[in-house]
Parts: sequence; C-alpha cells; structure tokens
Amino acid sequence: MVLARGVSDDPEAWLWALGAIALYALISFGLEYRSRRRRGAHDPAREALHELKDREDPQSPGQYFVSRMIMLGGAAATGLVAWAASGVVRPVAVAFTALVAVVAWAYYDHRAQGRAARR
Repeated sequence: MVLARGVSDDPEAWLWALGAIALYALISFGLEYRSRRRRGAHDPAREALHELKDREDPQSPGQYFVSRMIMLGGAAATGLVAWAASGVVRPVAVAFTALVAVVAWAYYDHRAQGRAARR
C-alpha cells in the first residue's frame, strides 16, 4: 500500500517553508552586499537592497529573465523542500537546496556578466 502525503494543516510546516524563502532572500542580499562592499560602494547595504529590486548594470532582457527565473525557482524549490521534509532531515535538506540554488544563481550571473564585459 502506498500512502501519499496530503496538505498539512500543521502551521509549523508553513513556517518552515516561509522561513526557507526568507533565508534565501537573506543569503541573496548578503551576496550582493559583499559584492557592493568589495567594489567600494559608499552605502553597500542600500545599494544591495536596490540591486535585489532593480539591476543597475546593463543586462539583456533574456539574461535578466533567466537570472530571475533561477532565483525564483531556487526559492520555490527551497520552500517546497522545507514543506515536504520533516524531522531531522528538514534543516539539512533546506540548507543543501538553498546552497545549491544560490550557487547556481551566482554562477549564472557571474558567467553572464563576463560575457557582457567581453562584448
């Protein structure tokens, strides 16, 4: 017999999912803050916050779309893992999924920025 896991009414599961998405946004902000600080920005926190909303660097619409889809897909995957997992596995799975998603997003943006600079 196979049992499927249905939608949980447990508020803890929803808090884990929302916490995972918030953690993902915090990690994204931290990476952008670090980048701005290394570039010698006057107010790196404010610029990093604006960077999450709007790009200052010229980026083609296709690159921008792919970058945002990677970011949103990673956040959704992290939230889904947090919602689906339980017990001791949950924090490990959430951390691993968030780390993979952030690395993929940063790698794509790094590669896209390098291609744009070479043009």
